[in-house]
Amino acid sequence: MIPASVGFQCPECVREGQASIRAVRRGSGLQAAGRRWGAVTLTLIAANVAMFLVTAVSAAAAGHPALDNWRSPVFDALSQWPYGVNLFGEWWRVFTAAFLHIGPVHLAMNMLALLLFGSEMERQLGRWRYLSLYLLSALGGAVAIQLLGDPRVAVAGASAAIYGLLGGLGVLMLAQRQDLRGLLTLLAINVVISFLPGVSLLGHLGGLVAGALTAGILVLTRRRRPLQIAGLAAFAVVLLVVSLTVPTMAVLNL
Repeated sequence: MIPASVGFQCPECVREGQASIRAVRRGSGLQAAGRRWGAVTLTLIAANVAMFLVTAVSAAAAGHPALDNWRSPVFDALSQWPYGVNLFGEWWRVFTAAFLHIGPVHLAMNMLALLLFGSEMERQLGRWRYLSLYLLSALGGAVAIQLLGDPRVAVAGASAAIYGLLGGLGVLMLAQRQDLRGLLTLLAINVVISFLPGVSLLGHLGGLVAGALTAGILVLTRRRRPLQIAGLAAFAVVLLVVSLTVPTMAVLNL
């Protein structure tokens, strides 16, 4: 017999009781991080870090310091170069540039912002709506650069998508009648920073506007999923057509 809290139990009874209890399973570290920060957000961060490593290795293979990753052939082939898109048909640049960064500091700052704001937006919107917001914001920044940017200068970074998250957050807060003063102050500070040399103001503003419009579509169609999908798809088509077919202002002036 086995002593129990009250009296005694036979060994067979103890074994049967233990067998009826379901073992508690501990999730892996990745699962716990996904629940905490959002699986899509962590995947996007991983993709950006992976591309940085690829360009760093490519730079080193080309005889440059690895941290000067913007000097790599891979970076050169994937960054957004408006002339490359308009004159040479290199359409992929409007997508791939959003996953490139110029040096580790640029990468770290953007990934920190993505972790903070992206995880919040993923919790509010859900995975596929959040991913749509992120990608359409990045594309909106690319459109602004294609239309109004210097076609001779290559641009890269996830900043347009992150500004789009801020624009989307503003729309959600407005729909929920929340106080926007804190967010507007943050946006004002970041817009001022965007005027610094080497920072793409056009990309930031394009991403901000595209993110706000995407969030507007999500809010207006929140109870009609088919209409929501159609609205997002139509917006994506418009951005794609404009970015790939409308010449830059500099080309028009030639």
